[in-house]
Amino acid sequence: MSAPPTLVDSHCHLDFPDFEAERPEVIARAQAAGVERMVTICTRLRNEPAVRAIAEAHDPVFYAAGTHPMSAAEEPLASVDELVALARHPKMVGIGETGLDYHYTAESAEVQQTSLRIHIDAARETGLPLIIHARDADEDMARILRDGLKDGPYSCVMHCFSSGAELAREALDMGFYLSMSGIAAFPRSQDLRDIFATAPVDRILVETDSPYLAPPPHRGKRNEPAFVAHTAARGAEVFGMSPEDFAAQTTRNFDRLFAKAAAWEAPAA
Repeated sequence: MSAPPTLVDSHCHLDFPDFEAERPEVIARAQAAGVERMVTICTRLRNEPAVRAIAEAHDPVFYAAGTHPMSAAEEPLASVDELVALARHPKMVGIGETGLDYHYTAESAEVQQTSLRIHIDAARETGLPLIIHARDADEDMARILRDGLKDGPYSCVMHCFSSGAELAREALDMGFYLSMSGIAAFPRSQDLRDIFATAPVDRILVETDSPYLAPPPHRGKRNEPAFVAHTAARGAEVFGMSPEDFAAQTTRNFDRLFAKAAAWEAPAA
């Protein structure tokens, strides 16, 4: 039996209570499924020490830190200096997730936008990729990301991309990446798959956003990093590629964007 294609889960939440009872087993299952690396995301900076500890304890795990837009009104506003200081850790490889969410938290749009701009500045200063959550805020999102480039370049991934075709085009035109989650594998997501199909395949990542959004055949259950293989298989179909070639391409894309993770070497035992 051949080994599964090598993949990266570019966005998961291993610190969430859903994984507390079996985190080592979840990571082991991911590795068995070909997921050699995963990035676990801190969504509230007060939780950064716990998220960092998971990355420190498990060689395949890296982490990112920021303030999720849905929490922006509840958490102290991050500072650029704070994010830059956290980014000195060898396994912190991204800034975020940050962004805009007007679906559930439109009332905090102003503070979300302020927080997003701070994270953009930190991404620019650290050279780490910005990790963006966008929901029902396409116009403001495109405008703020574009304005951020006026102060200098930065890199970015539109995590769990499920927005409209115009925001996809804007993000790609700015040199950013789009990430496929389990949503792209849902039967009713053909419109989203059509958007992905118009993107350059060298600008695509795959992720789980676990414990959320499990792809078929696990839909409705707790998601976990191993299941990124199902999303990647559907992604290969979208781009007319073999699963092996699509896995290799998205891994190269990850290494290009998350260069700090690609360069990391486990300390000698």
